[in-house]
Amino acid sequence: MISKRIIPCLDVRDGRVVKGVNFAGLKDVNDPVTLAKFYNEQGADELVFYDITASAEGRGLFTDILQAVASEVFIPLTVGGGINELKDFERVLNCGADKVSVNSGAIRNPQLIAEGAKRYGSQCVVLSVDIRRVGDAWHVFAKGGREDTGIDALEWIRQGETLGAGELVINSMDTDGVKEGFDLPLLKAITEVSSLPIVASGGAGKVADFTELFQLPNIEAGLAASIFHYGEVKIPDLKAQLAEEKIAVRL
Repeated sequence: MISKRIIPCLDVRDGRVVKGVNFAGLKDVNDPVTLAKFYNEQGADELVFYDITASAEGRGLFTDILQAVASEVFIPLTVGGGINELKDFERVLNCGADKVSVNSGAIRNPQLIAEGAKRYGSQCVVLSVDIRRVGDAWHVFAKGGREDTGIDALEWIRQGETLGAGELVINSMDTDGVKEGFDLPLLKAITEVSSLPIVASGGAGKVADFTELFQLPNIEAGLAASIFHYGEVKIPDLKAQLAEEKIAVRL
């Protein structure tokens, strides 16, 4: 049985970790290097680092901060933000990333997924999708959730898998920061159209939310930010509870 992964997320803006609700109202949390070191010591299975304004500001990712974060962690590190070309993959991998997360850049140029998979292998290419319900459909949003592309999320995920993505990070904008549970209807719909491993993001508020999440097929990881940043849920306690409930985790 594959162990479920618990993944904290560092949303970085202007060199600081920030967090909001529904992708808005961002507030300062902490220094990314300090938090990265803390999560490495707490037993996180992986760490995600997003430079959340790189795409919207049309610039490259802050590599100096990324290098400092990478030097403090000895767990897999996924990095995203401003990944628009193949050379951006190389840049962040050289800074210490293990996997590269593509989002807005792949929406503009879907072949970026195929190029990254061909050069570095599918296991290195993570398709991160910011999704919000619009009417009866789920739409893909770009530029850190600022722009509704009008693209059907389920179709985009199918396409991403065909192009060679090795993993999905599903960011539900509707449940982001709300702390009332993961977006299970969205996640269930995605498991029905894709066989890729899924990292679920948005909505975690308590241990029971992770227990409920891991009942769905293909959900290999739960990603959260504020509940870990503010100590509302501690990773060792979360893992111990999941293990008690017969959910496979790395203790």
